[in-house]
Amino acid sequence: MRFTRPRDLAVAAVLAALVAHLLLVVGYNSLPRLPAFIGLTFLVLGGVEVWFGLSLRARIQRKPGTAPVDALVAARAVALAKASSLAGAIMVGVWGAVLLYVAPRFADLEAAAGDTLAATVGLVSSAALAGGALWLEHCCRTPEEPDDPDKITRHRR
Repeated sequence: MRFTRPRDLAVAAVLAALVAHLLLVVGYNSLPRLPAFIGLTFLVLGGVEVWFGLSLRARIQRKPGTAPVDALVAARAVALAKASSLAGAIMVGVWGAVLLYVAPRFADLEAAAGDTLAATVGLVSSAALAGGALWLEHCCRTPEEPDDPDKITRHRR
C-alpha cells in the first residue's frame, strides 16, 4: 500500500480550483448566497479523525491498557483517511476558488461579502479535514519491529 502524498492532494486541489473557478465565472450571479458556516461539518469530521487517529495509534503501538487493533479496523481506517483526505483537498480547491473569486468583489457586491466569510470558513475546515485524514493515515502505520527479540518481550510487558 502506498500512503497518500501531499503533492497528490495538491494536484487534486488545483484541478478542483480550476473547474470551480470556471463554473463561478459562468454562473456566480445565479447562485444563492452561501450560508456563513456551511463548511463547519468538515472541521468536525477532521477533529473526529484526529481523535480516532490518536486512539488507534496507541492501540497499534500496544500501549499498556489498550486493546489490540483488528486488522480490518485498521484497513477501514486507512480507507476512510484516504477518501477524506481527497475530499478535503478537493474542497480546499473549491473553497479557494470561491474565495479568490469573491474577495476582489467584496466591496462591490453585497453577496460577495457574505460569501467571503463562507469561503474562508469552508477553506479552513476543508484543510482541517485533509490534515486530520493525513494524521489518521499516519497513525495507522505499523511500528517498526526491533531487531533484538528481548526488546519485543520488554516492549509488550
